[in-house]
Amino acid sequence: MTTRARRRPARPRPPLLVGAVVLALLAGCATGGDDAPVDDAPASSPAADEGDGPRLPAVGAAFDYQLAGPYPPADGVTVVARDRTEPPAGLGYDVCYVNGFQTQPADSETFAREHPDLVLQVDGAPLVDPGWPDEHLYDTSTPEKRAALVDLVRPWVEGCADDGFDAVEIDNLDSFTRSRGLLTADDNVALAADYARLAHDAGLAIGQKNTVEETERVRAAGYDFAVTESCYEFDECGDYLEHYDVVLDVEYVDELGEEAFPAACEDPDRPPSMVLRDHDLLTPADDGYVFEDCGG
Repeated sequence: MTTRARRRPARPRPPLLVGAVVLALLAGCATGGDDAPVDDAPASSPAADEGDGPRLPAVGAAFDYQLAGPYPPADGVTVVARDRTEPPAGLGYDVCYVNGFQTQPADSETFAREHPDLVLQVDGAPLVDPGWPDEHLYDTSTPEKRAALVDLVRPWVEGCADDGFDAVEIDNLDSFTRSRGLLTADDNVALAADYARLAHDAGLAIGQKNTVEETERVRAAGYDFAVTESCYEFDECGDYLEHYDVVLDVEYVDELGEEAFPAACEDPDRPPSMVLRDHDLLTPADDGYVFEDCGG
């Protein structure tokens, strides 16, 4: 399995005035010209409130993050996230991991050869993620390229639905921060909105993955909940909880530490669903495996 944890510190937020103007304009576009400001967006999706939208994880449910391989989770876990190539756990709520803004390592060479126009090119070669040099960044810079990417990702998302998953989490929303200025946040948020429509059309909820500084816009684009890494460690959880009722947070033992985790669980401001995992998201059969939860 090539899927791995991705912990990225947040980028500095834009100046308040400029950021507010941009957010308001984009919110108007996302709602078909509605003049209501983004700040008026409800804490949970209207569709979910009306009973017509995709089912969401229960607030405070115990969950496990199993991107490096599936295994029977601990007793009481009802929400499990796994890679799209693995079967759902079937314990109550299943989240399907999809890398929607970069190639998967095993597919990078083939993808770049077959779709050279859909990966960022620098000096005649695909641009790689410096933190994950076996992954190429998708080129999200035009509506035409975003549409082509949606067509490629569509069978993955629909496959998650066919396999019995309840939701998808789309990783690497923040790829624009590693694009050497070739992509913008607007490019990726536009593609994120396309993915939200794709997931909902397939009957799935969709979770925002990290990128705290774009939470307001991504929520307005139709996302239903958040999957976060190290939001407690980086003091970002409140920004997600301001916009989502359901926040599934993964803290890492090599950052927060096992000693600090019990105190984090006692913090009333933490996400109701929070776990501590090892850096590589190992299985219980591997040396170095760590899983602790807050008793949710």
